[in-house]
Amino acid sequence: MSEQEPTGGRVPRSIEDFVTQLRGFTDRARGMAAGAVPGGFSLPRLPSPPGAMSAAQLRAIDGAVRGQRRQIQGMVAQLQAFDEQLAVFERLLEPLVEWSGTWARLEESVSEFVRGPGSGDPAKRTPPDAGSAPTAP
Repeated sequence: MSEQEPTGGRVPRSIEDFVTQLRGFTDRARGMAAGAVPGGFSLPRLPSPPGAMSAAQLRAIDGAVRGQRRQIQGMVAQLQAFDEQLAVFERLLEPLVEWSGTWARLEESVSEFVRGPGSGDPAKRTPPDAGSAPTAP
């Protein structure tokens, strides 16, 4: 076991050394970068990677398409309900149209009976003396 302890002690120590060196390097690099940039000026932010932008854009498009499909499904349901209402209205109108035609024929036959046969439209009737020749006095 005593042989494993130094080996076990070395690995963590070498990782600690590496992390310490890496931390020192980043601190020095940050210090140099801060000294190179004037006090009131900050470095520009890097844009998000193109893959991340396109993924976000695709998620937004996907959400918009899903929303539009839900709206269309709602409109389809409304149109189906409206179509059913029109079908009921159409069935109600059929007997009324038939009754109206029967009533119009009845009115026509009664008016012919009251006016007499061949009397036709009162506006087209000729006065009784208009068709005869004038008589001598």
